[in-house]
Amino acid sequence: MPTLDRRAFLQGSLRLGAGLAAATAIRAPAAGAAGNTAVPRPCPPEAWTRHGIVLEPAEPWEGDHIQNFTCPAEPLEDGRWRIWYSTSGSRERFTLAFAEGRPGEPMTRTPARRSAGDPPDGPFSIGGLPDDWNPVQGIHLHLKNGRHRLYFWAHGPEVLRYLAAESHDGRHYRVLDPAWPVLYHPIDRAAAGIASPDGVRLRAGATRPADEPAAVPRKISNDATTVYQLPDGTFEMYSVALVPVPGDDPAYIAHDNAPGLLRVIDRYRSDDGLDFPERRRVIRRDLADPTDMQFYYLSMTITPRGRVGMLGHYRVEAQTMDLEWCFSADGTSWERPARRPWLRRGDETQPDSWGLYAGHALVHHGGKWHLFYTGVNSSHNGRHAHGRPRQVIMHATTGSIWA
Repeated sequence: MPTLDRRAFLQGSLRLGAGLAAATAIRAPAAGAAGNTAVPRPCPPEAWTRHGIVLEPAEPWEGDHIQNFTCPAEPLEDGRWRIWYSTSGSRERFTLAFAEGRPGEPMTRTPARRSAGDPPDGPFSIGGLPDDWNPVQGIHLHLKNGRHRLYFWAHGPEVLRYLAAESHDGRHYRVLDPAWPVLYHPIDRAAAGIASPDGVRLRAGATRPADEPAAVPRKISNDATTVYQLPDGTFEMYSVALVPVPGDDPAYIAHDNAPGLLRVIDRYRSDDGLDFPERRRVIRRDLADPTDMQFYYLSMTITPRGRVGMLGHYRVEAQTMDLEWCFSADGTSWERPARRPWLRRGDETQPDSWGLYAGHALVHHGGKWHLFYTGVNSSHNGRHAHGRPRQVIMHATTGSIWA
């Protein structure tokens, strides 16, 4: 069975598990969700200055699409940045990379060299990655113990799972255990016949190697995932869970690429960032949201006031992706005081006319807050576009993220 990309993996028949009524219940808004005056308010959308494209496909190995969705941006010296990103045009071209330079000027691009054995020599390499497993949506963390860690989704034959790799020097990474990942997508061969906690099964069967363990239900999730190491050294992860709805539910949108499934946000907690035994639902549609509202991702930034979240505000009927502000003091209870786009999409002439996908976090640097994000000019289901469909990396800044 071929592995499909982010927009196409749910084409075809869906095998939905039990528990539909419980899984699709919509709760009322949390107390104070729209009017708690103790919750900080965001700066208005017009406070952002848009700087346009900072990176677009230019190398043969990049194909037609690149993205920094979930990826970090790291300030360097002399106004330079390292922007982590991945190629995303097709599964066969998926790979991780970083670009270094000043936004608005040409940047030096470094793709990962990959091997099933030891990490190859070079400025950025990944070893222990099985042949034909292609990485995408990478997250680099500089751990408090001095080591470096990469997280990424690996797409391979009958495989779609979230892996971790480590490095002592920030150059040569080794996958820790490809057979025991951090997360599994429901179409991964190890998840065949196993229901997620919400009762979703997307595979009836697969040929899993005899020495490869079956997926643990709590590890089955969708593919938009972010991971953070907290000040106390523990880890927090946000990933999108899929919740089934029947065909007669108003939230069933037939022209979505995942009709019959709703996207909601789960929070995971871990001591080591490899096994996340604690999973809890933290954001889902409530009575104050439109029927077609879903939540595609959650990227967050730790500030002295609390966690500022950038929530994938997905209007399924229109197939548009916006960035919504949200806020949490503890990562568990999230407030959504605005419930509207925080950074406005561009018009039909702009590369982010259909959607914005945030990077790993906001970065406060040089007296400004920086947001690097992926802009797309085509609908989420890929049926419509303003010109030739493409994905590029864009930049916006604001003097303050607060009202």
